[in-house]
Amino acid sequence: MIVPMHESHIAQIAALEQLCFSDPWSENSVRSELSNPLSLWLVAEEDDRVIGYVGSQSVPPEADVMNLAVAPDCRKKGIGRALMTALIAQLRSRGVTALFLEVRVGNLPAQSLYQSLGFVEVGRRPKYYVNPIEDALILRKELTDADTVD
Repeated sequence: MIVPMHESHIAQIAALEQLCFSDPWSENSVRSELSNPLSLWLVAEEDDRVIGYVGSQSVPPEADVMNLAVAPDCRKKGIGRALMTALIAQLRSRGVTALFLEVRVGNLPAQSLYQSLGFVEVGRRPKYYVNPIEDALILRKELTDADTVD
């Protein structure tokens, strides 16, 4: 089930950050997104366990995906796609028409997911990531009426 992020999700999201990223967000940084009016974070839950999440910040008509993570034991089950699809639909219904994100040049599974969702490469940020240092690809998706929630 995909739901909006709540306070009760914070510790599990921070734990997933530690597990999935070499430069993770702190629990306080994740918590601060709850009070940020520009933020929309969604959580995939299974039996009260956070198995994935996606976060964004938007200033319509544009938005940026901040983070997307799926628990390692839950990958390749469509959870990342479901989170992104739900995020895109909610952002579109809020007036967002373009969505951006950065992805490591070496993260081919994520690139494949994003390309399958209609994202295209529009630039590159040299040495954007640390631990290890790696370039980021900048991807963009134009949101259309087909991306709205019915």
